[in-house]
Amino acid sequence: MIRFNSPIKNFAYFCYRWIAPVIDPIKLLRSIPNYFGFFADWLRYKSLDGAERVKLSDLWPNIHDKTSTTPFLRHYFYQDVWAARNIAQTGVVSHVDVASRIDFVGFLTSVTHVTFIDIRPLEADLPNFTGKAGSILAMPFADGEIASLSCLHVAEHIGLGRYGDPLDPQGTIKACKELARVLVPGGRLYFSTPIGAPRLCFNAHRIHSVDMILEYFSDLTLVRLDGIDDANRYHDNIDRSLLDGANYACGLFIFTK
Repeated sequence: MIRFNSPIKNFAYFCYRWIAPVIDPIKLLRSIPNYFGFFADWLRYKSLDGAERVKLSDLWPNIHDKTSTTPFLRHYFYQDVWAARNIAQTGVVSHVDVASRIDFVGFLTSVTHVTFIDIRPLEADLPNFTGKAGSILAMPFADGEIASLSCLHVAEHIGLGRYGDPLDPQGTIKACKELARVLVPGGRLYFSTPIGAPRLCFNAHRIHSVDMILEYFSDLTLVRLDGIDDANRYHDNIDRSLLDGANYACGLFIFTK
């Protein structure tokens, strides 16, 4: 078996990151045998008693779903469950979320009213939901106005222009300060971000250490730290060593003022 050294692997992954937004070469290669499987399934289905007639124009190949386990994005899955569980346990009647995943925001409306803030407002007609256009750098709230607040896997993107926001090297720091500003004394902030060796992966995200995040939220008090390690395993009250020595883990922070 050929073993590539780290520089070759890193260069290959660098090339992949540049090509994948247009054509994902790995997915493209996997598509070839999957198409054969699709046509084989179609021919077998056509031969079954009671099979419906299908026009060629109605064929709709879905060729990447035959997996041995259900795939999921572990950072997002675990963080959304973590935040929803902790928010629901507080019994709050109103919650503000800043630009987190819209699936999380939608499901959260089943337990509390959610006001969702994003520079790209979510125009959804849903009970228990209010969407507002706004920037995490200048939120439409007074100092100390919000009692329950979340911002999940968002702050690391601020200032990189990826979502149409202004370029700003201090974007993440400013976002953290703004979240702290609007939190009421005694309120709770549920915050997540990639944790590992500090670096900028332009224009995808920044990666911070735990100490950097604690410094950014120096006006707040850490209530608890959970997390997802480099092997994508979730941990309650995570051992700091699993985050401090990580490459791309996820820190799940609960802060209060």
